[in-house]
Amino acid sequence: MSVRVVTDSTSCLPQGLLEEFDIRLVSLYVTFGGVTERELDIDVDTFYQRMRAGGEFPTSSQPSVAELIEAFEVPVSQGDEVVGVFISSDMSGTFATASMAREQVLERHPDAVIELVDSRSNSMELGFAALAAAGVARAGGSAGEAVEAAKRMIARSRWYFVPNTLDYLRMGGRIGAASALLGSLLELRPILTVANGRVDSVRKVRTRARAIAEIAELFAVDVAAKGLGDVIVHHINDEAAAADLAARVEAVIGRPPRIVPLGPVIGVHVGPGSLGVVYHTLEEQHKNTEAS
Repeated sequence: MSVRVVTDSTSCLPQGLLEEFDIRLVSLYVTFGGVTERELDIDVDTFYQRMRAGGEFPTSSQPSVAELIEAFEVPVSQGDEVVGVFISSDMSGTFATASMAREQVLERHPDAVIELVDSRSNSMELGFAALAAAGVARAGGSAGEAVEAAKRMIARSRWYFVPNTLDYLRMGGRIGAASALLGSLLELRPILTVANGRVDSVRKVRTRARAIAEIAELFAVDVAAKGLGDVIVHHINDEAAAADLAARVEAVIGRPPRIVPLGPVIGVHVGPGSLGVVYHTLEEQHKNTEAS
């Protein structure tokens, strides 16, 4: 008997890591122009070109119950335990759907072990939590031990990013219309994070360049205080800006970080041109926001 880890496509885990740690991926969906597709099947470059062109606003939705049932039932039928680590339940219905799928599988396999973790985030902050669980599984640990590893990782990770515009956050309901309008009028660039399962503001600056510099500074302060486990630079259809931020990160840690593009589901809500870092430290983080 072994432990199998399942996560969702918003984790942005590179294919090499999925294969190395034997992580099963279930896909969220995007609807654009009346057509609904699995995120994993979308041509990313074409998708973001359409977004930049304007017109209809795409929407996202959670994985199907059937796909989650299959992801749980196949390993359970082989005698394995399952740990599912998913996008924040405050951002998506994925965790609720996974809970429904779990109950249906347990009805047929009452002795099965299926544990679920709400990552309270997305992107590689979710990805790092899934990797932590998978690392324990690969070492022969139990499902319970894998869950605890994921939770410890969640407490030690941070996700700072700056959107190119507040329009997508406003349209997707992640930021109020009044806040978006005020930010646009004042030409403010908010540095955002994910805290308590939701997008929140850390601070506001006047230019995108200043925001990128501030993100690098926030990262450097955390690394100096708490050590570094790993770091990823994320971007949405802006390789030049990602390279700039990666160079700033390299100046702090002495090695180039991996650059990982963000997929369409996250892109729907923050928009092309968004940029940021996800990292985890050796000690637990205080996930500060502007209010705290």
